[in-house]
Amino acid sequence: MDKKRKKNIIILGLLILVFVVSVGFIIGYYIKQKKAENEYEEIKEKAKISVEKEVKEPERESEEPYESPIDFEELWKTNEEIYAWIQIPGTDIDYPIAQRADDDAYYLNHTIEGTEGLPGSIYTEAVNSKDFTDFNTVIYGHNMKNGSMFAGLHKYEDKEFLEENPYVYIYLPDKTLKYQIFATVVFDDRHIMHSFDYSTPEGCQEFLDELKAVQTMESTYDDTVEVTTDSNIITLATCIGGQPDNRWLIEAVLINDGAE
Repeated sequence: MDKKRKKNIIILGLLILVFVVSVGFIIGYYIKQKKAENEYEEIKEKAKISVEKEVKEPERESEEPYESPIDFEELWKTNEEIYAWIQIPGTDIDYPIAQRADDDAYYLNHTIEGTEGLPGSIYTEAVNSKDFTDFNTVIYGHNMKNGSMFAGLHKYEDKEFLEENPYVYIYLPDKTLKYQIFATVVFDDRHIMHSFDYSTPEGCQEFLDELKAVQTMESTYDDTVEVTTDSNIITLATCIGGQPDNRWLIEAVLINDGAE
């Protein structure tokens, strides 16, 4: 066998090896991601979710003590850092919310059960209290290509969809919080909680003014929804495909706070 042919065989062998390793890596990646996604389906079953009635009848009058439609006791067996649950009718957003006190980035790259990698979790950072009494509570989630996690927020680029699905529900062990969406905004990638002084009315108003000032085709701000510096709002934040320096924000204000 001449040297040239031997060299070609070696190169071919190396290319085949690289191809096999690459395919194995890709398959392993998708198996791992699928396993992580399945965790959330199992968690939903464990939580014994029955939120349809709550969504349709959020203002029922009853002297009976509040009973959350989410089985938090069961969820805490999986992860004690779960403290709330978010559901947005009209989307597939129906997930637990977690917060890790000593590592804000942990749930960016870990599932609720601790599996490392995508799709991560829906989470807040320690700068926010876990009772949603802050002026602004920022909730993060990945924009997954398969439509999971916070990908459904991009449905609100459609103004008609927003009109038909204006509410966000946060379930806590002791109450249900109902929010109304008042803005959808293409924002820059500043850290929202560290970029404004929410301890003052002026700082709160500055954030609201910046939301209102954004002018893009996707962005909206509904002046008919009452939002003041005394309000409690949530910011739902996710990425925008092809725009690494921007974030897609859904802004909603608390309109019903009680043990319904």
